[in-house]
Amino acid sequence: MYLFILEVVKAHVPSSPNIIKSFITVEMVYLWYPAIISILVNTSNLKIYNLKTTAMKLFSQILIALVALEHLYILYMEMFAWETLGKKTFKSSLAPELFKPTKGLAANQGLYNGFLAAGLIWTFFITDSVWATNIALFFLSCVIVAGLYGAYSASKKIFYVQALPAIIPLIITLIAACPCHG
Repeated sequence: MYLFILEVVKAHVPSSPNIIKSFITVEMVYLWYPAIISILVNTSNLKIYNLKTTAMKLFSQILIALVALEHLYILYMEMFAWETLGKKTFKSSLAPELFKPTKGLAANQGLYNGFLAAGLIWTFFITDSVWATNIALFFLSCVIVAGLYGAYSASKKIFYVQALPAIIPLIITLIAACPCHG
């Protein structure tokens, strides 16, 4: 084992003259053994950390994509199917005769939901990971605020349908971005 470590140490002394490499003896490796093992262990932990980070980022992106898809669906329902799907969805919140006169208002709301979806989808095309994370956090926060306000002003159900599905990826995105989670 010590000779193997000696070879590893000699191989990793950066392009220095052979005289420096000859000073590395078995005795020195014996003294350095705990430090070298610690470095090897930390290196493997770094690989595990990178794997965990990658998995967390992927999980975060999947959740963000689901929130974006939800808001694209809301865009469709409010802009193009307010009098059919909207009526089925909001039957307990709005009288049936009010769907036709509120079609323009619903379309406006749908457009805003489309902007939220576009912002979340945009994060998949940003190459800088810090910038992408910040944009994702911003748009997820916007979704959460809209969901909280909707739960307060219209129906408590909106919290579970809109805010909570955005809170979960926001938390996962924060964990994935934090270097301390590994």
